[in-house]
Amino acid sequence: MTALHYLLPTLFLTVAATQAGELTLEAKPFTVSHSLKATALPESFVPIRLDAKAWTTFEIVSIANHGSAVKKGEPLIVFKTDAVDRKIADSEQALVGAELGVVQAELDLATFEKNLPEQLLRIERGAKMAAEELAYFQETRRKASEETADQSLKRQQQLLASYQEELKQLLKMYEADEITEDTEEIILKKQHDSVASAEFALRMETLDHKRMRSVTLPRELITLTEKSEDAALQLSKAKQDLPRSLELKKLEVEKQKTALKRQRDELADLEQDRKLFEIKAPADGLFYYGSIENGTWVTGDMPKVLTPKAAAPLAKNLACFIPSASKLVIESFTNQGDAQALEKGVKGFAMLSGKSEVLIPVTIAKSSRIPNPQGAYSVTFTAEWPKSLNPAPGQSLDVSVISYSNEKAIAVPSKAIELGVKGWTIELKLADGKTERRVVTRGKSTGELTEIIAGAEAGQVVIVP
Repeated sequence: MTALHYLLPTLFLTVAATQAGELTLEAKPFTVSHSLKATALPESFVPIRLDAKAWTTFEIVSIANHGSAVKKGEPLIVFKTDAVDRKIADSEQALVGAELGVVQAELDLATFEKNLPEQLLRIERGAKMAAEELAYFQETRRKASEETADQSLKRQQQLLASYQEELKQLLKMYEADEITEDTEEIILKKQHDSVASAEFALRMETLDHKRMRSVTLPRELITLTEKSEDAALQLSKAKQDLPRSLELKKLEVEKQKTALKRQRDELADLEQDRKLFEIKAPADGLFYYGSIENGTWVTGDMPKVLTPKAAAPLAKNLACFIPSASKLVIESFTNQGDAQALEKGVKGFAMLSGKSEVLIPVTIAKSSRIPNPQGAYSVTFTAEWPKSLNPAPGQSLDVSVISYSNEKAIAVPSKAIELGVKGWTIELKLADGKTERRVVTRGKSTGELTEIIAGAEAGQVVIVP
């Protein structure tokens, strides 16, 4: 008998047949075994992926071969760096300008904030002076100007009257003499000139007086009123605008600071991404294309994508590094029924495809009770690898384990047991030849055979449909 036959015993029931459809029960060995397809995978590995924050184009210059053995520090993947280096240099230069801009903006803000009270004070002072000038004009200066104009006009009128009277007296005096002397002629001419000059001065003063009252003073009132109103409006506007301008300058400074922080963060991200442009082996080990995810080695299109001059995809597992010190475990997937039976600690054997003559002792290290999205349950085995084997990650194996064994079990063909209103039942043949439906307690099942742990015993005859 071969080792495989020893490990995977045929499940059978030894019964004595009395007639067709009747089986006599006997206590015999009963086992539940499981055969699984599995894969050898490393217990620990380093996924290689490009989780870049700022840079998006990674053109491959060189890449180690799939499955190649590499030494610590050797390059695994090298990417073209020209564009990212230029971008970093440009970002550094732009950052210097942005930092200077923030310093200048803060200085301007501090100066504006310091001068704001003085600006308001000057505007308030101007508005107050304009209002005072208007009030003084309305209350005092206009009346004084009118009185001054009236007085000037009156003086000119008096002066003319005085000159005219003097001329009149001179004419009377000189008319008394029959002969007018040359001196008298001179005096009379001079007096006539004085009267004419006074008449002209009075005429001009009359014009000025009229314009002063009807034009100049009303216009000055309008000018002073408008000036006062403008100053008051400017003050009201400044009281709102200057504080608002201060807040806007503060917001602008904060905006520049935020932009500066973003530039710094972007530069830091670029510098961090720059480290991804040469991926080196962290230790001695193997370099594999694709990724190991949830107990499965997945390659997808990576062998086609990972070539020189190609652009490597981002945010995706490209390859994995397997340290030499990492142990190989055996990963498998099974259905729900087997998963419920395969508990931690259950032992068995594995056989490497193509090396079935070498048995590999295995032990269940972990058995999932939750299905993956495909409805399968993962089972992880640890292995005692024989020295004669040198398995590689990703190789296939056949695993066999026995989850249950009973040396003296009563078992019936699964089709002989039915579920009814009272539970599980089998049909037994009685001594008088009649049959009876008997309630039983079922145990483990292989699919074809089901263990009966209560309700039936050796020697009884069960009717098999």
